Amino acid sequence: MHWRAIFRLFGILLMLYSLSFLPSLGVSLFYGDGQWEVFGLSVLVSTLVGGVLWLPNMRAKSSLTVREGFLIVTLFWVVLGLVGALPFLLGLELSLTDAVFESISGFTTTGATVIIGLDELPKSILYHRQQIQWLGGMGIIVLAVAILPLMGVGGMQLYRAEASGVAKYEKPTPRMAETARALWLLYFGLTLTCALFYWFAGMTGFDAIGHAFSTVATGGFSTHDASFSYFNSLTIETIATVFMLIGGVNFVVHFIAWRKHDLKIYITDPEVRTYGLIFLGGASVVALSLWWAGVYGDGWEAWRYAAFQSASVLTGTGYSTATFAAWPLHVPMSLVILAFVGGCGGSTAGGLKVLRVMLLAKLGVRQLFQLAHPQAMATIKIGKRPVRDDVLFSVWGFYVLYIVTALLLTLAMMATGLELETAFGAVVATINLLGPGLGEVATSFTTMDPVVKWLGVFGMLAGRLEIFTLLILFLPAYWRH
Repeated sequence: MHWRAIFRLFGILLMLYSLSFLPSLGVSLFYGDGQWEVFGLSVLVSTLVGGVLWLPNMRAKSSLTVREGFLIVTLFWVVLGLVGALPFLLGLELSLTDAVFESISGFTTTGATVIIGLDELPKSILYHRQQIQWLGGMGIIVLAVAILPLMGVGGMQLYRAEASGVAKYEKPTPRMAETARALWLLYFGLTLTCALFYWFAGMTGFDAIGHAFSTVATGGFSTHDASFSYFNSLTIETIATVFMLIGGVNFVVHFIAWRKHDLKIYITDPEVRTYGLIFLGGASVVALSLWWAGVYGDGWEAWRYAAFQSASVLTGTGYSTATFAAWPLHVPMSLVILAFVGGCGGSTAGGLKVLRVMLLAKLGVRQLFQLAHPQAMATIKIGKRPVRDDVLFSVWGFYVLYIVTALLLTLAMMATGLELETAFGAVVATINLLGPGLGEVATSFTTMDPVVKWLGVFGMLAGRLEIFTLLILFLPAYWRH
């Protein structure tokens, strides 16, 4: 390991991240909420820590390997969680556990929270919560890839470690730095468009910006305890549903559609097409179930709540207009299945990802076909493109590790004293980056034991870092020369 080069990189990244506290400081001064000192101190601390890491190692410029990239990505998300927790520690005086949980939840775009009374919080703290989701949505490392090459730091390995499984084999531009800049430009444009739509629909400017950050990032934090129930507006819910679904689409597909000015890309892309069908199918099942159970007065009202909640759960956003865990029959379990499926590869959503689910389904069908025809040769394709065997093995390995991690986390949470529904609900909420869960965590993690919250932090990091990036660090072979 080139530790001096790694410390130098961490120092640069921390000093860059310290600038992200300045908008929150500006919000505090604008609204006069008295929190400007908290954000000023946060800027100072993150800058000083970054400087201490950078100065002694400023001349260490060893190239980074893929192996080191995994460590850097994982550790930096942990460091981000600690630094991003400063305003919660200093401004709200939360415990270290609660502050780190809230911060990691934001950066991983999970949306699980330990804070109640959001409507009374200082505006600058609320803005900070929304902004860390937006930064985490595309991935702070991808942002760094766009900037660090200008400073003489190669970012290829970091992008490969951050990019999700299958999607890492596709790039919208030849150079990684250009790719990252293109994706961030598109990300910013979608966020601005979403904010304007919210504003035109009746949100205040503050709420519009905050919820646009959260919607495009599929984060789920709201500036109100009641989430989207606070607005009680079909127009606002429709806008949120559309942009949540947009956030769940592979951003490479967005980029290609934008560059070619061709919306047919969304229809011809097999993953996006399957993603849309899963949403429509899931929302229809939920709507029919709610109507059949008599939860809502008519079919259209049932569809309104079902469509919004299905989009929210499928993309891992976690917004709510109703507590889905309290819905009757099989509806909560149907939504849990959608949460495990998740959005498209290369999106801000959580879950297994639609592309992996497609490949797993095709693997199963191929196995059945070969049992019936042992001598036949069957090639798995996505669209017209055959999928390499190493990708298939990677997807299968990912699935096994994902499910095993979820089961072990559920077991660990039950060992703390939680009953099965709450333990499983907490794992669904964290590893799928969903936010709301089942049982006692249907709305928040406020009452949970600190051990449960730290297990939740691990689950959120595992989900955000696509399992492999985190778990490889626990492999003894990784640390051998």
